[in-house]
Amino acid sequence: MSYVESLRVFVRVVELGSITSGGRALRLTPAVASKRIKELENRLGVRLFNRTTRSITTTEVGRVFYEDAQAVLAALESAEARVASFSENPRGAVRVTAPLGVGRRIVAPFVPSFNEKYPEIEVRMRLSDRRVDILADGQDLAFFVGAPQDSNMKLRKIADCARVLCAAPRYLSTFGTPAQPEDLLDQNHNCLLLRYPRSPEYFWTLNSAGGPIKLEVRGKFDADDGDVLTDWALAGCGIVNKPRFDVAEYLANGSLVEVLPDTPPLPSIFGCLYPHKKLQDPKVRLFVEHIISRSKAVLSAGKVAPDKRAERGVHSG
Repeated sequence: MSYVESLRVFVRVVELGSITSGGRALRLTPAVASKRIKELENRLGVRLFNRTTRSITTTEVGRVFYEDAQAVLAALESAEARVASFSENPRGAVRVTAPLGVGRRIVAPFVPSFNEKYPEIEVRMRLSDRRVDILADGQDLAFFVGAPQDSNMKLRKIADCARVLCAAPRYLSTFGTPAQPEDLLDQNHNCLLLRYPRSPEYFWTLNSAGGPIKLEVRGKFDADDGDVLTDWALAGCGIVNKPRFDVAEYLANGSLVEVLPDTPPLPSIFGCLYPHKKLQDPKVRLFVEHIISRSKAVLSAGKVAPDKRAERGVHSG
């Protein structure tokens, strides 16, 4: 298995561009990751990387070996998944990513009960509101709220997730309550935006009787953390566009007030993405089904309608 582990380190180092990053992805120290690479080079009798004090690049032999190493690891993973499907005690690690709000409120609370049911499956979560490259980051699946664009992934749609515009009463008493969608464009209003490189939320699209209304809203603040936007809204700093489940508690106790209820934002998809090959991995399938079954109460609190349609491929555009 040490040879296989060395292959895994090599592949991650190539994909992430550094020994430190490759080791970290596999929970190894840089020293251990470097040792694995050297052991692999000694075994093969070739140099896989060109190293300088500032960078590491793959040699020509290394680039060729990378493709074959990927194929070996993929075949091994597929074989293990097929064998595991016959086992009553699935084991291994499930690597999961999710946006901060979704991860904290819908996924993470149910990880302990999953572990109790399947004690030999490890769950490794990574939460971020930035867009994650599932393959490059070595993730098994990604939960999301929005409209995924990755055509190479398999999509499991879980629900249509209602969204809401809301603000604190203090903000509305100071700057006024918008009466129509176009009022959001008034310079007096501050729209709190979720922004990061390649962020899709530069526009807010509202649902009206005459069809969708797309608004290029602006604001004084933006952040790449959805919970920061909620905190700003609670502090009376502006109007925020959030999944309803994410702010249901604050709407119920009056800390936030719904804005433009007759023209709400278009709903988002709540679901998960994963590489096609992960479909046969029982531990990934079990984790997805566990989260779906346990999250119904959270989703219904935010007026999310479950979608029981079958899995389908995602096609961009």
